[in-house]
Amino acid sequence: MFSEKATRAIRVTRVEGMEASEEVDDVLAAEEPLEIRVDGRSVAVVMRTPGHDRELAAGFLVTEGILRRRDEVLDMVYCAMRRKGDVDEAVPESRENVLDVLLAPGVEVDWSRLTRNVFTSSSCGICSKASIEAVRGQFPAIEAPWTVRRAVLAALPEQLRAAQAGFAATGGLHASGLFDAEGRLIVAREDVGRHNALDKVVGHAFLSERLPLEEQVLLVSGRVSFEIMQKALAAGVPCVAAISAPTSAAVEFARASGQTLVGFLRGARMNVYAGTLAG
Repeated sequence: MFSEKATRAIRVTRVEGMEASEEVDDVLAAEEPLEIRVDGRSVAVVMRTPGHDRELAAGFLVTEGILRRRDEVLDMVYCAMRRKGDVDEAVPESRENVLDVLLAPGVEVDWSRLTRNVFTSSSCGICSKASIEAVRGQFPAIEAPWTVRRAVLAALPEQLRAAQAGFAATGGLHASGLFDAEGRLIVAREDVGRHNALDKVVGHAFLSERLPLEEQVLLVSGRVSFEIMQKALAAGVPCVAAISAPTSAAVEFARASGQTLVGFLRGARMNVYAGTLAG
């Protein structure tokens, strides 16, 4: 579902040719910080597109290895105050940007699992990790072999594009979509950050108590980085496909983790970088 908070309207100068220009209305993808707290403790600030913030926070904490089960979360609440130096200041309702994840009584957190720095940009993926090796060994590999049919994959990009209302309005949002074995779209989310869009999908599955995501396909609209594959593995996704290219680290990770990785998915044309497909 497309959030009204995901865009901003502005006036721009549009140039046509060398001389002609005019003032017109334009729509941009919104990008704002979200501070994620766990029981009042700040764990990260992510630059994201507002909307589905609870899914984003949940997905982030799942892929960081902090959360495992839905019953570990008591509630998620926006904070009425935020810290600015040594002073608390009010957060306007229209600019909610501090979300506190309240854990159920008795839940203990292994803070050493957090591998991100406190601030991550919407464009920064692997560079926000403190240690590649810490990430690589954090989640178990896919053990049960599973293959998806080529014809199923070929039909996915059109479905995802049809679900990208934010991209249609702005041209500036990435998307992640989760599909079942028959190619039916389960959920799609958009964000200025590729990894944020995926966190929202993972968070949706977590809050719906649907993890791990066995026998399902993740399709991403941009390139596939190491972090995208890591997040998919954290959610138990056996197959990741992309409209664009994967990085060398993503391919290496997929092969080591038992995941299928497909890139340059353009209809019936595609490159298989890891795993195998059914005919």
